Amino acid sequence: MSDRRILVVAAHPDDEVLGMGGTIALHTRRGDAVRVCVVTDGSSTQYAGNLEILRQKQDEAVKAAAILGVSDYVHLDLPDMRLDTLAHVEVNRVVERQIAEFRPDTVYCVQSDVNLDHRTVFSSVAVATRPVPGQPVRRVLTFAPTSSTEWTPAPQTWWVPNWFVDISATVERKLDAFRCYRSEWRDWPHPRNDRALRVHAEHWGTVVGCDAAEPFVLVRGIGLA
Repeated sequence: MSDRRILVVAAHPDDEVLGMGGTIALHTRRGDAVRVCVVTDGSSTQYAGNLEILRQKQDEAVKAAAILGVSDYVHLDLPDMRLDTLAHVEVNRVVERQIAEFRPDTVYCVQSDVNLDHRTVFSSVAVATRPVPGQPVRRVLTFAPTSSTEWTPAPQTWWVPNWFVDISATVERKLDAFRCYRSEWRDWPHPRNDRALRVHAEHWGTVVGCDAAEPFVLVRGIGLA
């Protein structure tokens, strides 16, 4: 069992698989402790009052996490698509609580992009992972969910990946995990389907010389020389 502790912070159920499902599977495969935390309820705005779709999304998320080897899955209940209506400190507290409880050395966070929930979560992770004395987090990276980051106009985001993970050995598990998200599935050429995710992984693989890869931005890394 590894002593690494990995926290993945997503705004919505499916962000984590779209952006870094293959990397999550690599972490769990080598024995790292992995917690996935989804901050919003995932459906209250799109499907207001529909408890059936809420339960379906939560069930899909738990099944997807299990395929990736994650049993520590936390699904919070902040309002989907309305995080920007909350006081910033409210979202900060939620993320800070996860870090205080789990004590991760590495935090992966959804990229700040056209989605306002993503921007809010990123801002709160930036606050919660400030490198103050006693901070357990040594590395912060952002991941880019397809159908969000690539649709963001350039002035609104800075997405220039500088960290890549070879997921050639786990890309099939990523695709299997996303197949659990039937409520989020869209037909090709929309980015949310297994064909598009494979193309995406293969594209980034060609950028760094492997069969399949996932891109990240390393926001901060603290290590020994």
